[in-house]
Amino acid sequence: MGFSDLLDRMLGRSAPADDRMSLPAPPTAQDVQQALASTEELLASAALPSVVVARGSRVIDTVRDTVPRLEKLSGSDLGYTVIATATDYLPEAVGAYQRLPRRYADTRPVDGAKTSLMVLVDQLDLLGLTMDKVFDAVYRQDARELVAQGRFIAEKFGSAGAGGSLRVEEADHAPVPAAPPTDGEPLSPPEGVDR
Repeated sequence: MGFSDLLDRMLGRSAPADDRMSLPAPPTAQDVQQALASTEELLASAALPSVVVARGSRVIDTVRDTVPRLEKLSGSDLGYTVIATATDYLPEAVGAYQRLPRRYADTRPVDGAKTSLMVLVDQLDLLGLTMDKVFDAVYRQDARELVAQGRFIAEKFGSAGAGGSLRVEEADHAPVPAAPPTDGEPLSPPEGVDR
């Protein structure tokens, strides 16, 4: 809030709604998917080295697997990282490399002894590792919930190997049907059940 805004408020003057600055809405999951599709086209359209295409595709796949959780990540650093990787970091890195002539990009050192290709591969590797960490962090909570549910079920019904310990009361003590024979050998009925 600037001084003139404060003065206007103190004097009871209000600024018209049109004069207020409006921020664009944050990218949605659909915007991220469109950005990923555009980057895939960028990777496929040019004669890029296979190391670039493979690494770029790895980043795209990991981001795409994370997008279903984007709404849960809204406002967090992880959410920002997913969105920025899809809409800015990845397409910019590939685009900057693509704008260079191949002969220059692949043979001339630009960062110490590294060529533009080496710099791009390093960037893509770092993006890939970062997105793997984000992916793991995003789904770790679901995995914890699955483990907790499994422990609850094992505690409630017994372990999977022991067949459980649930007691089922039979209504009117009806006879239990015999199991169908297997491999030509008849199975004997459970104990206490007459044929």
